[in-house]
Amino acid sequence: METLLRGRRREQEELDRLLRDIRSGQSRVLVLRGEAGAGKTALLDYLVETASGERVARTAGVEPETEIAYSGLQQLCAPLLDHLERLPEPQRQALATGFGLAGGDPPDALIVGLAVLGLFAEAGAEQPLLCVVDDVQWLDRMSEVILTFVARRLDSESVALVFGARSPGDEQLLGGLPELRVEGLPDADARALLDSVLPSRVDARVRDRIVAETRGNPLALLELPRGLSPAELAFGFGLHSAAPLAGRVEAGFERRIAALPGETRTVLLAAAVEPIGDVPLLWRALDRLGVGVDAAGPAETAGLVEFGTRVRFRHPLVRSAAWRSAPLADLRRVHAALAQVTDPAHEPDRRAWHRAHAAVGPDEEVAAELEESAGRALARGGRSAAAAFLERAAQLTPEPGPRAGRALAAAWAQFSAGAPAQVPELLAAAELGPLDPLQQADVEVLRSQLAFALNPGRSAVEPLLGAARRLVDLDRAAAVRTYFAAAGAAVHAGGLGGDDLRRVAAEARTLPADETAVGRLLTGIVAWALDGPVPAIPLLAGAAGAFVDDEDLASLWMLVPALNEARDDEAFHRLTERAVRLVRDGALALSGRPAALTFRAGALLHAGRFADASVLVDEAKAFHQATGMYAPPGAELSLVVYREPEDQARAMLDAIGQAAAERSEGRVVAHVAYHRALLNNQHGRYQAAVAAARAALEHPDLGIHRWVLNELVEAAARSGDKATAAEARDRIAELTAAHPTAWARGELALANALTGPDEEQFREALRLLPASRLGLEVARVRLLYGEWLRRENRRTDARAHLRAAHEAFTTMGAVAFAERAGRELTATGETVRSRTAAAAPDSLTGQESQIARLAVSGRTNPEIGAVLFLSPRTVEWHLRKIFTKLGITSRRELARALSDR
Repeated sequence: METLLRGRRREQEELDRLLRDIRSGQSRVLVLRGEAGAGKTALLDYLVETASGERVARTAGVEPETEIAYSGLQQLCAPLLDHLERLPEPQRQALATGFGLAGGDPPDALIVGLAVLGLFAEAGAEQPLLCVVDDVQWLDRMSEVILTFVARRLDSESVALVFGARSPGDEQLLGGLPELRVEGLPDADARALLDSVLPSRVDARVRDRIVAETRGNPLALLELPRGLSPAELAFGFGLHSAAPLAGRVEAGFERRIAALPGETRTVLLAAAVEPIGDVPLLWRALDRLGVGVDAAGPAETAGLVEFGTRVRFRHPLVRSAAWRSAPLADLRRVHAALAQVTDPAHEPDRRAWHRAHAAVGPDEEVAAELEESAGRALARGGRSAAAAFLERAAQLTPEPGPRAGRALAAAWAQFSAGAPAQVPELLAAAELGPLDPLQQADVEVLRSQLAFALNPGRSAVEPLLGAARRLVDLDRAAAVRTYFAAAGAAVHAGGLGGDDLRRVAAEARTLPADETAVGRLLTGIVAWALDGPVPAIPLLAGAAGAFVDDEDLASLWMLVPALNEARDDEAFHRLTERAVRLVRDGALALSGRPAALTFRAGALLHAGRFADASVLVDEAKAFHQATGMYAPPGAELSLVVYREPEDQARAMLDAIGQAAAERSEGRVVAHVAYHRALLNNQHGRYQAAVAAARAALEHPDLGIHRWVLNELVEAAARSGDKATAAEARDRIAELTAAHPTAWARGELALANALTGPDEEQFREALRLLPASRLGLEVARVRLLYGEWLRRENRRTDARAHLRAAHEAFTTMGAVAFAERAGRELTATGETVRSRTAAAAPDSLTGQESQIARLAVSGRTNPEIGAVLFLSPRTVEWHLRKIFTKLGITSRRELARALSDR
């Protein structure tokens, strides 16, 4: 250890600091990133050996094991499973199912992540926990996803999670986590290390060249000179090679392995292929191959491997060299022997995998076993593993029909696993075989979904439209769903999509009537695109209403725009409330969760519940950070415009608008234009608001244009542009007549009041708009009514409405509108008392505010943790800090303390 850690004082000090931090109750995450041989494993060994009083859990990625779901995570968590019973039941069940300890439905990856986070926190509460994961680049996909999720959520659990990751390579792996770059040794230490292994003295200039060309890489300095003659060393042992350093080090190991006896090479190959280091299993396999235990001796003597309670290679490159340099026939023999000694009852998947690699040609029996393994992997949530099993099963299937079916199943599994780049090749393989009409339809559905997933903007329209055409005669229901997806892509492209929506709608209209919920919604969208909003609104209202009590909310992303178009606030609230309830129950597909959260946030925002809306927006952003899934920006934009300083709001609108234009997301561009109009109106810049509203209406977008018309009426009326105000008012009247809900009639009454002006219409708007669901709009009506009354010199009447508006906006946190109402109220002669936040030292952070609000709503610590992706113990730690800041001692006092802020 002393030799290997030469020149690593800085790194050792950082690791020592990490241990001190977790002993003091903090959590730490650290990624040791460096090229192969830089010394990452040696530093991790130092960390484990230095730990005293910490509980240690350790694992490493193994290249042959990359397709076995949760294999790395299970090894890491195995020593901690005595804490499993302390987790909430859903998390306990998810972890047990994922690890194959119990049966059940495929676990949600986020629930598994919360379970692992809770498991670490429970173990850390007992004694500080050190989790070490080496060779992350070879972890199975599910383990890597879950551990990255956990790493981003650790806070105050007395847990350290330390990774070793190779670079250069996938630099996105563990991206954004704290890093410690492990570089080459300083020249003096590198020269000393090289001198310690050189068989004889060499010219100092040659030595310096070796140090320079290895860049101080410790493993290269130790391994490359081995087995080379003094003459070879004198010429720098061929370091002019353009091959990467890791490749040259591996080649050096290959040379050393090639010099070993044949049976010893077989031992190394079997140890390399057997992924978990099970020594008794290895000896049984070698016995099948006719190789005795003594054959391992030369490999140990050469310092390439150690055989103890587990097999441990000198370096992962030794494993790689033994595996990659073996003849294919030898590799098959070793896999066959390992398959024979692997218990089919306890390790059926590893046995099937070994049999698959031992197969010389097509083998239906092995293919069937792999298909069964894929089913078990899916039951544990291992979609990547299932895809690998199915892909190999397809390769081994002798008959064309079943081979095509398995290739198609593998394509779906890869798509579900988030590996869209693998799908086209598998679809091409599926299409080589005979497919029945339903399978052909399945191919088209997957191809269309792939196109939409890769780019939901304009570029997705044509592939979806092509797929829908081909599906018409194969599967009518699939054709309807695909036309619906094509229409959705065209709606998302908005004004940047040209005539895409009209083209999709024209073709969809030729389909026979479809009375399913999706079919009815498609009919409404077709009418909106071809006939205009007025005849379409009743159709959209009826179709959207059919979904409100339907358990399938996969179409939520189009339902909410339809409900906004129909101005059905009651259905909007019921739908979004149920969608979030399904999220909480884990019953909504992962892909639909960000939309469910942000749409519910929008509903709460218009109800005036900004704080609750903010919690959901933050939760949607946490989903995005954890999964990469896109969250619609509408609610977040509104919160920023209403609550943040003007320069900050404008900067965000500029950034999102530019990015959306580059991606051809016209609907997002329209959202930005609407919010520019809103921003200018709330600051009294009415002419600028008119310009922004006109820009938003150049290409009316489903649902959005009705919000824009409201801003345009106000801006035009207040800037003196009577003609524009009247034109917008008349358009609102046409839309209201198509579906005269109370919300629509309230908006029309306000438009009439502003363009009249007409005092009775102000009162009508207040009477019609439901304050419980549209509290923000009610406050704006009161502000506009109060401003009109003040201009009419009716100060006493104005004060009542302005006071109510000021109080409402202040309570919501709508800063600019509250200031505008305050100025108007002051102009009536009333003194306005400002409500300010607590002093900075006592203020809560954003996360603390979320936790406090959730606690006030009655959520338990585990429930708060599930919402914000924190461990319950971290929630408890934050609550203690909150109590201290607010000067309280219990949850019972939280509501009062927050209301006083």
